[in-house]
Amino acid sequence: MRIRAGWLYPLLVMAILAGATALRIADPFFIQALRLIAFDSYQILSPEKFDPALPVRVVDIDEESLAKIGQWPWSRAILADLLDKLTAQGAAVVVFDILFAEPDQTSPEQALSRFDADHRAAISAITGTQRSNDSLFAERIAADNVVLATALSARPSPIPPTKAGYAVAGDDPRPFITTFAGATRNLPILDEGARGIGSINWTPDRDQVIRRVPLIFRVGDDYVPSLITESLRVAQGASTYLLKSSNASGETAFGEATGLNHIRVGAIEVPTDPDGGIWLRFRPTNFGTYLPAWKVLAGESDPAEVQGRIMLIGTSAPGLIDLRATPLDASIAGVEIHAQAIEHILSGRSITRPDYAVALEIAVFILLGLITALILPRISASQSAIIGILMITGLVVGGWLAFREVGLLLDPSFPALALFLLTSAATLYIYRRVEMQRGEVRRAFAHYVSPSVVDELIAHPEKLELGGVVRELTLMFCDVRNFTAISERFTATELTRFINSLLTPLTDIILARKGTIDKYMGDAIMAFWNAPLDDAAHAEHACRSAVAMVIGVEELNVKWRAEDEAAGRKFMPVAIGIGINSGEALVGNLGSDQRFDYSCLGDEVNVASRLEGLSKYYGISVVVGEATAQRQTALAVLEMDLIRVKGRAKPTRLYTLVDALRASDEATGKLVPLHNAMLEALRIKEFDRADALIGECRAVGIASLEAYYRTYAQRIEHYRHEPPPEDWDGAYTAETK
Repeated sequence: MRIRAGWLYPLLVMAILAGATALRIADPFFIQALRLIAFDSYQILSPEKFDPALPVRVVDIDEESLAKIGQWPWSRAILADLLDKLTAQGAAVVVFDILFAEPDQTSPEQALSRFDADHRAAISAITGTQRSNDSLFAERIAADNVVLATALSARPSPIPPTKAGYAVAGDDPRPFITTFAGATRNLPILDEGARGIGSINWTPDRDQVIRRVPLIFRVGDDYVPSLITESLRVAQGASTYLLKSSNASGETAFGEATGLNHIRVGAIEVPTDPDGGIWLRFRPTNFGTYLPAWKVLAGESDPAEVQGRIMLIGTSAPGLIDLRATPLDASIAGVEIHAQAIEHILSGRSITRPDYAVALEIAVFILLGLITALILPRISASQSAIIGILMITGLVVGGWLAFREVGLLLDPSFPALALFLLTSAATLYIYRRVEMQRGEVRRAFAHYVSPSVVDELIAHPEKLELGGVVRELTLMFCDVRNFTAISERFTATELTRFINSLLTPLTDIILARKGTIDKYMGDAIMAFWNAPLDDAAHAEHACRSAVAMVIGVEELNVKWRAEDEAAGRKFMPVAIGIGINSGEALVGNLGSDQRFDYSCLGDEVNVASRLEGLSKYYGISVVVGEATAQRQTALAVLEMDLIRVKGRAKPTRLYTLVDALRASDEATGKLVPLHNAMLEALRIKEFDRADALIGECRAVGIASLEAYYRTYAQRIEHYRHEPPPEDWDGAYTAETK
């Protein structure tokens, strides 16, 4: 159905487009979080694979190394030995992801400083003058290609000595680069001999997950390289960084300063974000790239894993608190992030979030939003949903392909979310008039058919015609016992109130368990399950309804007793009889062209009615047919009889619901074997034994079965005088309907 949206519809569309655009420009945290979830999903779907040919390895000060060598911090003499071992095996550069800001406390002069002057003199006389561990370590650092770390901070302090020069092409990039006030340095003797010094600072996102790494920082007007870039520079023997920013040769910025575009380190040019950072494409942690420090010190490491490689020394031991989170790992050693960043650069991989990304994402959303808004009034709700799903799927797949194929980080989450909101709001508005028309249909039919039928007719107007279908139903008839005697106690008004107070809770019980009320017949209710809506557990729901109805009447009796006593009337307890049967019946809109109702017809309906009548004969509340008992297993049943109803040649077994007996578990547990034995004895004509077992059953004391056992005692007495024929099948033939 086409609906003219009028002026309000385009106004709604434009308001949503404008609001979503403003929200994206503001970029609140939840929008950022959705974007990061999308980017992390790309990494999870397509993690990078480890390339063993890349010349990067980690020397890991792991827990095993700490156990073998000793607790941290190790003596600088040990670290000097570690450096010697790596250099001897041909390491291209050794990088320490460790700060050496304090003197080695295990060094001889540090140990002597803890004694007074007399003791220092005495000890020195014995041991002689020994070089400090720090000077020994500094000597090794100066002799080899070593990169040390520094940690930039917000506290003003001098920075380490600069080891490289910087050339800038294009606009001044310093306003865009992350700035600090000072640095935590290593001991000067160590920094002086190092070939390079790089920052180990991180810039995690608000969720403390590292997705980007900076390649350069700034302290005042001075540039400070990261440990990553400094490792690459020293490994290549380069002496200068080239910082290419907006409006440099080959860099297009249309005259505006937009920060860094590339950083050249020796022969390697790395595309960067405006602040000099890069997005990393992570790989899962691979401990095959780790060389335990204890193995290197023991000479047990493979020289092929060291020769010509950048060797980063760091720790994965949890106690040393250098663990980070990435999109792929909840906990990864910080040194490995440095290693993966170097691998990322050396492999030539590039993941960029282009500066036009936000504008592109907004433009895509607006374009798709306008197309959607034009299409929606001309299609059905289901078609709207399909188009919305296809568009959102296209956005997600497009973002994923951009990442996988060309390394672009484009956010599909915001356009998808905004498009979903637009489609939802527009669909709700467009079909508002349809809902109003449905409301008119509901009001017109609600007085004649059940609410579930109204819903079915609204969803399928073609069903507004005479006819029905044959389907399996579970049917229930419920009637009030001795209603004539009860009704004589009331006036017409009181009787109406009484009937309403009884039928309303019973109806609620049926409807709450997916039943359909067929009709009310004075004090009786006819209901069925599994129509108009499918209900795979229709037999169980009918049986549970019956139990709940028996309990409900008990509770009503308590209330009515109190009311009768207050009014001075003699209280007459109300009892109901319920018959339940399952089978195929014709169900649908039955009646005449002028008036019809949603009802059911068939032999199984008649059987259910007869079972309700038999409940009075047996003196029990609920009689369940054999088909119903077989179709549900959730509620325990007790066989009542094998009976041949009038008009049917084949006998059927009748049951009652154990829960409807309102007896304790202990009592029913005692009763069941005695009861079943009584039925078996009766059917094989052992009448004396059956009679004795009836006595034992009655002795259990379940009041709701007292009338039933009296009936069976009378039947046995009848069989004694008029024995059944030789070919008797044990079935009792009912004389009435």
